Amino acid sequence: MSQRETTRQTWLARFLRVTDYVTENLDGDLDLERLAEVACLSPYHFHRCWFGFTGETLAQMVTRLRLHHAAGDLIAGDEAIENVAQKAGYGSAAAFTRAFTRAFGRSPAAYRAERRLSPPLSLIPQEEGDLRMFDVRVEETLPITLASIRHVGPYMEVEKPFNQVFGWAMGAGVMGPNTRVIGVYHDDPNDVPEAELRSDVGIAVEPGTATEAPVRLVEVPGGRHAVLHFKGAYAELLGAYNWLYGTWLPQSGQEPADAPCYEVYLTNPREVAPADNITEIHLPLKN
Repeated sequence: MSQRETTRQTWLARFLRVTDYVTENLDGDLDLERLAEVACLSPYHFHRCWFGFTGETLAQMVTRLRLHHAAGDLIAGDEAIENVAQKAGYGSAAAFTRAFTRAFGRSPAAYRAERRLSPPLSLIPQEEGDLRMFDVRVEETLPITLASIRHVGPYMEVEKPFNQVFGWAMGAGVMGPNTRVIGVYHDDPNDVPEAELRSDVGIAVEPGTATEAPVRLVEVPGGRHAVLHFKGAYAELLGAYNWLYGTWLPQSGQEPADAPCYEVYLTNPREVAPADNITEIHLPLKN
């Protein structure tokens, strides 16, 4: 077995532990930090790693497993469908029926009449991607002092707070042709509702730079980072993240550190076509 295959098997074993834990605790509170602990991964990166590796969000997996257990209940006895729905976490039989029908192609009543349980569902990793798809380098980076605005909401709507920072920076005389434009993204959009996504967006400045609200200074840690070079529209960055976490990371022998990713924007979207935007994704790594 090659080193790449061995490393990928190690990551599969991690996620199988998570699947086992979820299966054993479907009726409990499946806390993200606890699941990250089971996988021995930082909570900052656990869900991105999971989704990139499996192609399925944790919520989708929990729903899938609960419906599978519900299917077993349906054919194992004559328990009322309302009770089966409640055990599966649904507030009404109607909502359960819609979800079950989407998953199994027939209603709970029709499925019960067939008395046939579908095969057990198991964790299957995504097909291995092409390692040459993106250029990734591992490098030491210096800490960054970021003059930024906290944005809560869809990541695709960060232009407004960016423009606010730019306006402040030009008035303060700290914006120049070599100023680095950076966004720190704290949450995984595959897992967190769009309205709750947190980001700090702004520009790199000298430590101790005086700011005015809502602009504030945020310290971005330095250290070892995996840096993915991406050329394309910002709307396509999610695919690069999924590849970085689901393909490159499991095969690299690296471990993500307990800090969020950030993006460095190397081109001005007002000056180049969307397909020509160049972005660096920085994934912090353990030493």
